Amino acid sequence: MSDCLFCKIAAGEIPSNKVYEDEICCAFHDIAPQAPTHFLVIPKKHIRSVSEITADNSGVISHIFQVIAKLVKEMGLESYRVVSNIGEQAGQSVFHLHFHVLSGRDMTWPPG
Repeated sequence: MSDCLFCKIAAGEIPSNKVYEDEICCAFHDIAPQAPTHFLVIPKKHIRSVSEITADNSGVISHIFQVIAKLVKEMGLESYRVVSNIGEQAGQSVFHLHFHVLSGRDMTWPPG
Protein backbone atom coordinates (compact mmCIF):
# COMPACT_ATOMS: atom_id res chain seq x y z
CA MET A 1 0.00 0.00 0.00
CA SER A 2 1.75 3.14 -1.23
CA ASP A 3 0.62 5.59 1.44
CA CYS A 4 1.01 3.29 4.47
CA LEU A 5 3.62 4.42 7.01
CA PHE A 6 4.44 0.88 8.13
CA CYS A 7 4.68 -0.42 4.55
CA LYS A 8 7.25 2.33 3.93
CA ILE A 9 9.18 1.38 7.09
CA ALA A 10 9.11 -2.31 6.10
CA ALA A 11 10.39 -1.41 2.62
CA GLY A 12 13.20 0.71 4.08
CA GLU A 13 11.80 3.92 2.58
CA ILE A 14 11.45 5.49 6.04
CA PRO A 15 14.22 4.91 8.60
CA SER A 16 13.49 3.14 11.86
CA ASN A 17 15.45 1.77 14.77
CA LYS A 18 15.08 -1.89 13.76
CA VAL A 19 15.72 -4.69 16.22
CA TYR A 20 14.86 -7.51 13.80
CA GLU A 21 14.08 -8.15 10.16
CA ASP A 22 13.48 -11.16 7.94
CA GLU A 23 11.54 -11.77 4.73
CA ILE A 24 8.16 -11.89 6.54
CA CYS A 25 8.30 -9.23 9.25
CA CYS A 26 10.33 -6.58 10.98
CA ALA A 27 10.54 -5.18 14.49
CA PHE A 28 11.54 -1.68 15.49
CA HIS A 29 11.48 0.59 18.53
CA ASP A 30 8.36 2.73 19.00
CA ILE A 31 9.01 6.44 18.41
CA ALA A 32 6.81 7.32 21.43
CA PRO A 33 7.61 4.54 23.92
CA GLN A 34 5.06 3.81 26.64
CA ALA A 35 7.45 1.60 28.65
CA PRO A 36 11.22 1.29 29.08
CA THR A 37 11.13 -1.43 26.42
CA HIS A 38 8.61 -0.78 23.65
CA PHE A 39 8.95 -2.12 20.16
CA LEU A 40 6.56 -2.99 17.34
CA VAL A 41 6.48 -6.11 15.19
CA ILE A 42 4.80 -5.77 11.79
CA PRO A 43 4.26 -8.01 8.80
CA LYS A 44 5.94 -6.77 5.63
CA LYS A 45 2.80 -7.66 3.68
CA HIS A 46 0.04 -5.12 4.25
CA ILE A 47 -2.69 -6.48 6.52
CA ARG A 48 -4.95 -3.76 7.88
CA SER A 49 -5.57 -5.22 11.37
CA VAL A 50 -6.34 -8.38 13.32
CA SER A 51 -9.78 -8.20 11.70
CA GLU A 52 -8.21 -9.14 8.36
CA ILE A 53 -6.43 -12.31 9.52
CA THR A 54 -7.54 -15.25 7.38
CA ALA A 55 -6.56 -18.86 6.80
CA ASP A 56 -4.43 -17.60 3.91
CA ASN A 57 -2.34 -15.15 5.96
CA SER A 58 -2.45 -16.65 9.47
CA GLY A 59 1.00 -18.20 9.01
CA VAL A 60 2.41 -14.67 9.07
CA ILE A 61 0.87 -14.11 12.50
CA SER A 62 2.29 -17.35 13.84
CA HIS A 63 5.70 -16.32 12.56
CA ILE A 64 5.40 -12.89 14.21
CA PHE A 65 4.68 -14.49 17.59
CA GLN A 66 7.69 -16.78 17.13
CA VAL A 67 9.78 -13.67 16.47
CA ILE A 68 8.36 -11.96 19.57
CA ALA A 69 9.29 -15.02 21.68
CA LYS A 70 12.81 -14.99 20.22
CA LEU A 71 13.33 -11.25 20.77
CA VAL A 72 12.09 -11.14 24.36
CA LYS A 73 14.38 -14.08 25.22
CA GLU A 74 17.33 -12.31 23.59
CA MET A 75 16.49 -9.12 25.50
CA GLY A 76 16.14 -11.00 28.78
CA LEU A 77 12.52 -9.92 29.30
CA GLU A 78 10.71 -12.19 31.73
CA SER A 79 7.49 -10.21 31.81
CA TYR A 80 5.96 -8.27 28.96
CA ARG A 81 2.69 -7.33 27.29
CA VAL A 82 1.74 -7.80 23.63
CA VAL A 83 -0.98 -5.44 22.38
CA SER A 84 -2.75 -4.91 19.07
CA ASN A 85 -5.26 -2.11 18.78
CA ILE A 86 -8.03 -2.71 16.24
CA GLY A 87 -9.96 0.35 15.05
CA GLU A 88 -9.85 4.02 15.93
CA GLN A 89 -11.85 3.72 19.17
CA ALA A 90 -9.33 1.12 20.42
CA GLY A 91 -6.43 3.45 19.62
CA GLN A 92 -5.25 2.14 16.25
CA SER A 93 -3.59 5.09 14.50
CA VAL A 94 -1.69 3.25 11.74
CA PHE A 95 -3.93 0.89 9.81
CA HIS A 96 -1.31 -1.78 9.19
CA LEU A 97 -1.34 -4.76 11.53
CA HIS A 98 1.21 -4.32 14.30
CA PHE A 99 1.91 -5.73 17.71
CA HIS A 100 3.29 -3.56 20.50
CA VAL A 101 5.66 -5.37 22.88
CA LEU A 102 6.02 -3.50 26.18
CA SER A 103 8.13 -4.33 29.22
CA GLY A 104 10.14 -2.82 32.02
CA ARG A 105 7.38 -1.40 34.20
CA ASP A 106 4.26 -2.60 35.97
CA MET A 107 1.38 -2.98 33.55
CA THR A 108 -1.88 -1.90 35.13
CA TRP A 109 -5.25 -3.52 34.50
CA PRO A 110 -7.65 -2.56 33.11
CA PRO A 111 -5.42 -0.87 30.54
CA GLY A 112 -7.51 2.04 29.36
